[in-house]
Amino acid sequence: MNTWKTETLKRIAAAEELRIAPRRDDGSLREPTTIWVVRDGDELYVRSWRGTGGTWWKTAQATHAGHIAAGGVEADVTFAPVGDPAINDRVDAAYQAKYGHYSGYVEPMVGEQARATTLRLAPRS
Repeated sequence: MNTWKTETLKRIAAAEELRIAPRRDDGSLREPTTIWVVRDGDELYVRSWRGTGGTWWKTAQATHAGHIAAGGVEADVTFAPVGDPAINDRVDAAYQAKYGHYSGYVEPMVGEQARATTLRLAPRS
């Protein structure tokens, strides 16, 4: 798996929001959706607050490829599903630490519905 360059990782992780555009089956990009992004160690993670019904997530899950923009960085990425409960616990903590001041909004992002959609972002070479 490819890894993020240190400065790129910092810039994306520091961004309040990320624009995500998964690739469709035909290779075209979906219209970007604005979502939250968190960092755990040297990895970046995203979730769908709508759970598995989120349209951007369905496309990302199907194709595992897309494009992101955040913190002045644009990158083609791959999406890897995360099923490890320990990683999901750390991602929960990252969401609470970064977005906890958004009372009422962070709770759905750490609930079971969103946890089921956790994706790790990796840069494509």
